[in-house]
Amino acid sequence: MFSITKPFRLLAQGQIPRPWLEIELKNPDTNKAISVVALIDTGADECAMPQDLAEILGHNLRKGKPKTIRTGSGISTAYSHTVDIRIDGLIISNVLIDFMPGLHTPLLGVKSFLSEFILTVNYPQKTFTLSKS
Repeated sequence: MFSITKPFRLLAQGQIPRPWLEIELKNPDTNKAISVVALIDTGADECAMPQDLAEILGHNLRKGKPKTIRTGSGISTAYSHTVDIRIDGLIISNVLIDFMPGLHTPLLGVKSFLSEFILTVNYPQKTFTLSKS
């Protein structure tokens, strides 16, 4: 069984603490990897990352599968690519990520990520736990 508990983090002055998680993204084809801090987002259907991360990982952004995304900011086109995600030694393989122009915050959404875990959020203690059996 895998289980980690992390504190909420404050990434910028004037914001409230949120459930941010440090992860490593790895392109399984190029083996290029990058560590990022991503927001646990139960309101996001998909995992979404800024477009520049696709390029760093060696993905050709526009060769990914294009899809129309509706966000709070309007309609955008995302390009889906597959990555592996590592969290504290646990590797989740073949995660479909939507890389989006104009996105600044890495988001870990439900379909390709949170659906793999039991997520417990403790707002009074400002912690969250991800568990996987």
